[in-house]
Amino acid sequence: MNKALLITGGAGFIGANFVVHFLANNPDYFVVNLDLLTYAGTLDNLTEVEGNPNYKFVQGDICDKALVAKLFATHNFKGVIHFAAESHVDNSISGPEAFMQTNVMGTFTLLETARQHWMSAPNTYKTGYELCRFHHISTDEVYGTLGAEGLFTEETPYAPNSPYSASKAASDMVVRSYFHTYGMNVVTTNCSNNYGPKQHNEKLIPTIIRKAVAGENIPIYGDGQNVRDWLYVTDHCTGIELAYKNGKAGETYNIGGRNERNNLYIANTICELLDGMYPKKDGSYKDQITFVTDRPGHDLRYAIDANKIESELGWKADENFETGIVKTIQWYLHKLTK
Repeated sequence: MNKALLITGGAGFIGANFVVHFLANNPDYFVVNLDLLTYAGTLDNLTEVEGNPNYKFVQGDICDKALVAKLFATHNFKGVIHFAAESHVDNSISGPEAFMQTNVMGTFTLLETARQHWMSAPNTYKTGYELCRFHHISTDEVYGTLGAEGLFTEETPYAPNSPYSASKAASDMVVRSYFHTYGMNVVTTNCSNNYGPKQHNEKLIPTIIRKAVAGENIPIYGDGQNVRDWLYVTDHCTGIELAYKNGKAGETYNIGGRNERNNLYIANTICELLDGMYPKKDGSYKDQITFVTDRPGHDLRYAIDANKIESELGWKADENFETGIVKTIQWYLHKLTK
């Protein structure tokens, strides 16, 4: 019988890329994808797995205790990989409540249901509940901001600066507590900024590409010097799979691309590539770059030290920024111009 795995948020950007990746490489698993299909999730991201007999989609809310319990009872999950989250920082500033509900209470609902199913109910697993794993997907934003030097490690104290990062930090702590209090087999991964195919239009790189092609102003916050460590989404997927299968219970693994770039560099690079790949009638796409008022609490720099997952689990990124951004632009150009 196939191993049953619950993936939450699998119609979003990272989740959908992971579902496609995981099913392609793990034919011995049966995957149930639970996603509410809010504005940031779409089944268009999952066309590659339509009709796969090892895949089932369920539309629903991770905060719905009855639904989550029913899914556990029906499918007897031996694992959870939890992507589902409200994730856009700007939206968390204008409407923080949804972030607290989904990111904190939704995570709690999943953990508590998993605990009851794996550890409190009569144990039906010959292998024991300790082999049933809960993998929580988080972000480097929980660590706050860096100056010009240094990297986030798994030992960096949490210092979230937005309602989004605060809600993710809280959910990380709840996951941690289920390991230390109940002995649940949990693992957490904190990633740097993802980019690549299927990302929602609200994010920086899709916004730059979309605005450029449409002939509109390309908005860049502040002076454009905010730095992020960019991670191509399929590299993130391989890291998640390794941590889920081989990570040590109770541990955190940081996944980063070692590709620090500031926002203005990102915009200029995309514009230069578009000038060659999809040229304007006159001028450069760089002419559309426009600086706008910075957002409140905008962290200056994020950068991850990925040494732990590299050395302990053998992970490495296949894409650098220069190769990954070309693939990303090609994907969006096909979508925008077909």
